[in-house]
Amino acid sequence: MKFETMKNIITAIKNGEKGFVIKNSVFLPFHCEIITIWIGKEMSLLSAPDLITDLADTEVLGLREGKFYTNLIFRKWGDLAKELGHHKGHIILRAAEKGVDIFRVENLHYIRIGFHDHQKELSLEIIDNPFDL
Repeated sequence: MKFETMKNIITAIKNGEKGFVIKNSVFLPFHCEIITIWIGKEMSLLSAPDLITDLADTEVLGLREGKFYTNLIFRKWGDLAKELGHHKGHIILRAAEKGVDIFRVENLHYIRIGFHDHQKELSLEIIDNPFDL
């Protein structure tokens, strides 16, 4: 019997693991403690990203965890792949590994979720500054 543990954010991303999207539902191949979420459009000087900080507001965001994944349901958005695909936008998470001290800045990471085309696959990348993309 093979025992598998929950995947760590950094390891999953460095190993090139991908997430996927179905309509307004994003699946990530790890568990995490989410602090903030931004949904931003690329190449737009006029539009500011939507900032989601109240993760308890079930009308805005649904959150569930499976054994090996985190699922984010963006209730106020339609088809994320169509809206953000072909490099039109991205989601940025400010998150920490599940179970670590979120008050220590070294435990917090910015994770960029990229929508490259209208397909289901998402790219995941650790970035230093979400305002310098």
